[in-house]
Amino acid sequence: MHKNDILEFWFGADAADHEISQRQAALWWQKNPSTDQTIKERFEPTLKALLRGEYRDWLSSADGRLAAILVLDQFSRNMYRDSAMSFTQDALALEWALEGIRQGADRDLRPIYRLFYYLPLEHAESDAMQTLCMSKLQQLHDDAPDNFKDAAADYLDFGRRHQQIIQRFGRFPHRNALLNRTSTKEEREFLQQPGSSF
Repeated sequence: MHKNDILEFWFGADAADHEISQRQAALWWQKNPSTDQTIKERFEPTLKALLRGEYRDWLSSADGRLAAILVLDQFSRNMYRDSAMSFTQDALALEWALEGIRQGADRDLRPIYRLFYYLPLEHAESDAMQTLCMSKLQQLHDDAPDNFKDAAADYLDFGRRHQQIIQRFGRFPHRNALLNRTSTKEEREFLQQPGSSF
């Protein structure tokens, strides 16, 4: 597997950021069993290889690190949807994202790529990570070209919704059942509301 295979699958043919955002939205954000199966068949061996310590050379470049983060943080959610395994790689994805951010690697990437550098922070059940995520998403919005501002604003709003849940509950209640966590009464009531799950 080459890092470019991952980037090309996820982002598609080269285009302006706003065009990529629109074109790839269904792949990125909609639940589709066929897509999940395709990702599992194509990329599960790469995920397992990363977890064994292979492909560490990818971490030496901004786009290579992004490819590794995508496999750990995004593809795992497709491969193992509705399973606790979908979250198993989150800690490593977060570690690699934070390391890249400390190095400034995220700022070497185009805005649409940077978004996915920050999603491990958005997925973290941590106030500090949510705060950092919002800071990075705000920077992303500020840096975005005019034709990408609306999409960047949507990503910022989505990040804010994640942050508000962590501020309220300290965790994502929609994960409780998969992780065998007991939901509080307030969490159970919250889970009845539209938009309570991601």
